Amino acid sequence: MVSRVATVAFHGIEGLPVDVQVMVSPGKLVMQIVGLPDKAVAESRERVHAALHASGLSLPPKRITVNLAPADLPKEGSHFDLAIALGLMAALGAIPADALSDYAVVGELNLDGTIAPVAGALPAAIAANAMGKGLICPAASGPEAAWAGPDIDILAPRSLIALANHFRGTQVLTRPEPAVRALPANLPDLADIRGQESAKRALEVVAAGGHNLLMIGPPGSGKSMLAQRLPSILPPLSTAELLEVSMIHSVAGQLSGGKLSDRRPFRAPHHSATMASLIGGGLRAKPGEVSLAHHGVLFLDELPEFSAQALDALRQPLETGECVIARANHRVSYPANIQLIAAMNPCRCGMAGEPGHTCARGPRCAADYQARISGPLMDRIDIRIDVPAVSAADLLIPAASERSAEVARRVAAARDRQRERFLEFGAPHIRTNAQCSTAIIEKIAEPDRGGLTLLQDAAEKLKFSARGYHRILKVARTIADLDGQRAIGRIHIAEAISYRIAGERLIAAA
Repeated sequence: MVSRVATVAFHGIEGLPVDVQVMVSPGKLVMQIVGLPDKAVAESRERVHAALHASGLSLPPKRITVNLAPADLPKEGSHFDLAIALGLMAALGAIPADALSDYAVVGELNLDGTIAPVAGALPAAIAANAMGKGLICPAASGPEAAWAGPDIDILAPRSLIALANHFRGTQVLTRPEPAVRALPANLPDLADIRGQESAKRALEVVAAGGHNLLMIGPPGSGKSMLAQRLPSILPPLSTAELLEVSMIHSVAGQLSGGKLSDRRPFRAPHHSATMASLIGGGLRAKPGEVSLAHHGVLFLDELPEFSAQALDALRQPLETGECVIARANHRVSYPANIQLIAAMNPCRCGMAGEPGHTCARGPRCAADYQARISGPLMDRIDIRIDVPAVSAADLLIPAASERSAEVARRVAAARDRQRERFLEFGAPHIRTNAQCSTAIIEKIAEPDRGGLTLLQDAAEKLKFSARGYHRILKVARTIADLDGQRAIGRIHIAEAISYRIAGERLIAAA
């Protein structure tokens, strides 16, 4: 007799159906797992044997064969343990075989028979729902899986014994409730920053339109403080965005306690990060920092200190909104719709251009340092601003500063205008000006006569690329949305061009 249990194998954030087939037959006492298992799956036979023994079920002296079908699909991870154990229990008659037909199963077994949490419970629940089944998962992963929908039947036992008792009717398992991660009590606030009013304005434009930002300034000028406060003025994740972000974090095993949050991700990798850690990769093609920042912020401090290979690998995600990891034996795509926020010093010593300071190497110090960033990458950054050192007057007699909550209200209103506009154009999938295509931006961001003349003159003198030209239009459209204006005037174009000038100097250096 062959017992069957459904489970999933993960390909990116997608759960692919896998049929666990267990057969107990006469022969030498051995447990064989076939179907392209990796090392973690192959070792599950020892965990399953110990867990069943701890639960009071002795294996018969027979040959046990476990097939993970389809056999040509690689199986990776420890989440196959529970499905194999339940298939074996059904084959031995410890639980009714038909009780498992309505469920997909994921979970890792401890040696004492308890069920440990696994990565990917949310994508597994969504895949199970697509198969028309419920989900059996560890108790610690239940609150995460419950987010897949209120109609999905979810069982989240703590041990094999609890699950067996549930199927016998002696212990009823209740459906887990979706869990929400509480927000920190004291989030960084814009009011903490003294001075830097022009930088705060640029940060507001960035938040409203979803644009990329580069801040250039000496050490201690507040670049990192500004970046850390960007999430406080961004709107919360929508329901669809929340599920997308949570599925990526679930596959990466970074949902603590199965709790979800509508807070936009903020990832700040160290400048020693490799290309694989940024873009994703490795033996199992895990998502990288870019994908973990999906619908949120990727902050790269000390931008020129990152390797050139890692930085240039960001070009495709910034342009397409996804990371494609292609290898000889597999190809995986992860979403990566991010806001890139970067910070850098103007030169190696950090003080080029500051009053009273002269670099020992002269202009070459700044030129060599800035040339580490390629022109094509710089062309994809919409807004580039200089962040000068804060004066003593700003520190001793600080002016009243807006709190993040006040700025967030203006940002939310601007995003509402953008969403309504894109709905009118039949593009509901576009949420911000930074995401829209060139064909749409030319229609919704057509400047008046004065603005058009200014833009043409600036494009000729500063030699803007075609991408740079359209990104100026996108930024100008966002500035007009913040002002509540439907038409784009000369003042909006002028401010957008001013945000581009600092970067043109860097492109020239590169």
